[in-house]
Amino acid sequence: MTFPSSPPGPAHCHRRHTIYNGCRRPSPYRPTVHGGLITHPSATSPGPRFSPSPSPAATTAPFHLPDWDPSSPSHPPRSPPTPSHSTSASSRRLSPLARFLLEALRRHQRWGPPVIADLSKLRRVPPTLVAEVLCAHPPPPPPLALPFFHWAGRQKGFRHCFPAFHALACLLSAAGLPAAADQLPDLIRSHGKPVSHPQLTLLVRLHTAARRPLRALYTLRRFRHEFSVQPQVHVCNRVLGALTAAGYVEDALKLFDEMAESGIRPMPVSFAIIVRALGQEGKPERILEMIGRMRDEVCRPDVFVYTTLVKTMVRRGHMEGCIRVWEEMGRDGVEPDSMAYATMVEGLCNAGMVEKAAKLFEGMRKKGLLVDRIVYASLVHGYVAAGRVGDGCRVLKDMVDAGYRADLKTYNILIGGLCGIGLEDKAHKMFQIVLQEDLVPSAETVSQLLVCYADNGDMVNFFGLVDKLVELSLPAVEFLVDFLRLFASKDGRELKAVEVFKTLRQKGYCSVNFYNILIENLLKIKEREKALLLFEEMKDSDDCEPESCTYSLMIPCFVDEGNIEEACSCYNSMMKAEWIPSLSAYRSLVKGLCKIGEINAAVSLVSDCLGNVENGPMEFKYALTVIEACRSKDPERVMKVVVEMIELGYLVEELIFSAVIYGFCKYATSTGAREVFSVMADRDIISEANFIVYEDMLNEHLKKVTADLVISGLKFFNLESKLKWTSRID
Repeated sequence: MTFPSSPPGPAHCHRRHTIYNGCRRPSPYRPTVHGGLITHPSATSPGPRFSPSPSPAATTAPFHLPDWDPSSPSHPPRSPPTPSHSTSASSRRLSPLARFLLEALRRHQRWGPPVIADLSKLRRVPPTLVAEVLCAHPPPPPPLALPFFHWAGRQKGFRHCFPAFHALACLLSAAGLPAAADQLPDLIRSHGKPVSHPQLTLLVRLHTAARRPLRALYTLRRFRHEFSVQPQVHVCNRVLGALTAAGYVEDALKLFDEMAESGIRPMPVSFAIIVRALGQEGKPERILEMIGRMRDEVCRPDVFVYTTLVKTMVRRGHMEGCIRVWEEMGRDGVEPDSMAYATMVEGLCNAGMVEKAAKLFEGMRKKGLLVDRIVYASLVHGYVAAGRVGDGCRVLKDMVDAGYRADLKTYNILIGGLCGIGLEDKAHKMFQIVLQEDLVPSAETVSQLLVCYADNGDMVNFFGLVDKLVELSLPAVEFLVDFLRLFASKDGRELKAVEVFKTLRQKGYCSVNFYNILIENLLKIKEREKALLLFEEMKDSDDCEPESCTYSLMIPCFVDEGNIEEACSCYNSMMKAEWIPSLSAYRSLVKGLCKIGEINAAVSLVSDCLGNVENGPMEFKYALTVIEACRSKDPERVMKVVVEMIELGYLVEELIFSAVIYGFCKYATSTGAREVFSVMADRDIISEANFIVYEDMLNEHLKKVTADLVISGLKFFNLESKLKWTSRID
């Protein structure tokens, strides 16, 4: 049999036929590759014998490798199947073969014969190409990357390189599979390669970057004990820093001791990490011991180590230990800088040690160090907190003379201090200075002055200040809300706040928040009647209708008044408006429903609360647990839940008793509930009087359940008319 040969072309058309220049010339003994379909030249002739069977691969576009090379001058680039991957900047940095492999993996999305067929188009995949594919961005997913890695390793005479191993570990760690990434040394050893320190460094870096310090510590110890790889001090420092940042101070101290036992000499950074961790825990004895070791083994601690330690202890509030470290710094001959002084002064002022802070302040001035605005502001705050407002004003004057401009927070502190000692005139002058400095007053700036004017009954200056806020285009109503919250929360001013509110309402200043603040504070002092009057006033108002907070406040009020029906009406109004009541409202309403024997409604409300609130009350959860235990029809199982509540410190109240009644009446018999109440009475969990009350409640609930069943049956058989006729005959 003879095969037709292709006609020879012109001389200038001859070129070297390689994989980069397209398909090879067909011959009788060499098939042609087109898009994954291997055909014979005779297959193009008609006839069923040589016609290929239809397959999905036959519909795919033919593969042309130059299309994946943007630098190819002879072939213009065609649009690849997924331009989002091939046209990205990261993809253009890859080699053409790497882009082809990635595209084959992404196109199929699942490892199988189609993927293997595409990969087999390349005669061989070298180790560097495997590493390049695994390092691509974005990398292939692990379900494709792992089979590809193993497929490449099964090539004849193939041995993976270390970059491929490392790229696979990075890929697994980024995909959230740290346990799989930790198998890197085992994988390397299974391929006959030695495990060395670079693998340890890589895994530690991956775990610490992903905030997995305990896994990094486990990896460090595993390499040392199982693979006999001695870690370097830089890797240990990285693990120490990750452990201390996550709060595992004890583990960091153990690792530090293990470093000394293994012959790893710590660096100054190692000691600095441990000292800072001890400062977070507030252990001055251990800190001084570690500083001594650092001085003897490595070098003397410098000002940066001491400053970092002081800053850490100040943030944690360990001022006594901080003072000891400061004294140790002086004995060590280390001169503190401006940052150390500023940190120490701020910490002492916040701790109420303003005298020591003032001494350090004078020491800064004598040494000629720069005293920044933070130091002045800290001293002002410390003096005002100690009741020495005059000294605070003096420090403010020194601050201005030094060329600094005070911020609004400093002025607010001084205004509050002056109002606290009854000098509202000077406080008002300070407020005028705030306006002269072109600072925008805040609610904190104005509230203290308004409280002083309201206390003294000076409503002229009160509304003069309010008019000034309106003139400055500030939200006067919001500022008045903050004032009223501050004024009404102080003891003995609740009723006076109501009078101030009436005056504000007459002047046209009114808000729903005003009502909510007054109702909340009136309920705290048991003035329910005045709170009810305000609530009725809100319902009759067109501008200040009740909102979610209002109803949540009024539900406990109605329950305490014994008006459960009105409390339920408030709850229904909230449900219509799709509002969620507060936890106190849920608790109060459930308790009130249990007291009047509305057990079904109470249990429904418990389920509604746990479904709407993210972290519901624990007694609600135990109530549902009791109901679930009643399914077993075993009183002992119910008692185990009750005993667990008592051991954890929760009170066994109306809801739990109602849950016992509800559960046994629904899933068992009333006899089980009586047995539980009897056991509770024997163990003094329930008093004898309450035993009688809940036994009567059980009987009433049983009658309701029975009546509901009878009515449901009559409705099912369509006998409601006979029920009414019988009742008329009776």
